[in-house]
Amino acid sequence: MSYAFYEILEEKVDGTYRGRFRSTDLTSGPWAPGLQHAGPPSALLTRAVGRLPDLPPDPLAARLSFDIHAPVPVAELVLAARTLRGGRRVALVEATLAAALEVDRPVMTLRAWLLRQRGPDVTATAGLPSTPSAPAPPRPEGARPMARPAGWHPGYLDAIQWHWVEGSFEAPGPATVWTRMLAALVDGEDPAPIERLAAVADSASGISAVANPRDLLFVNTDLTLHITRPPVGESIWMRAATTLAPTGIGRTVGELGDAAGAVASSGQCLFVEPRR
Repeated sequence: MSYAFYEILEEKVDGTYRGRFRSTDLTSGPWAPGLQHAGPPSALLTRAVGRLPDLPPDPLAARLSFDIHAPVPVAELVLAARTLRGGRRVALVEATLAAALEVDRPVMTLRAWLLRQRGPDVTATAGLPSTPSAPAPPRPEGARPMARPAGWHPGYLDAIQWHWVEGSFEAPGPATVWTRMLAALVDGEDPAPIERLAAVADSASGISAVANPRDLLFVNTDLTLHITRPPVGESIWMRAATTLAPTGIGRTVGELGDAAGAVASSGQCLFVEPRR
């Protein structure tokens, strides 16, 4: 089996997008071997909407809003995407992911705004102000990639390289980390930079958990990314902080970027309760 999160079984674009994929063990999250981390399916949904026809020229997925309806099984998946509102400047699209055995029960959905980007021609961008982005955090020199903590299941954590600047998965509190995908998203295909971003963004709540995940269950119901430019290169950094109320409701806010600086912000709603 190739070193990829998914293998393509079928794919068709004819006004809408339809695909069927086999999930590999690399998609497994750290807590249950039969359930996926939300990172790979987020990237797979992002890949699908980018393949829809009749999008704005040189589109950027400026907003990606994922809803997680149920755990995503490590199984054969079906994916459908369509354009809700087309246009030459902006387009609203949606995608739905389900297990092949329960196609009428979505496990994740995505709604995205794709916006036209202006080209590099100076005359086309004249008069448009720009603001500086937050600088990239320093890369740890000589640091070894994180080893998977004892007792956590193999899969997704092993397919991502983690270089910590601040914090760790087992150190509660805000954290900053550089990441790099070691596996392809789909077999035989180089991931697009926006797919690399989506593949790690859901980990913001994990890296910044306010207590050890062995003691508390942190479940995020959603993930929203606002993106101002496509990331460049294979490495994505992420800075995140989690706030938790005594009611068991929390939120995580994050910032993501590449070597040139920040490119996106993220937000997640959290349901938290003690593990039994």
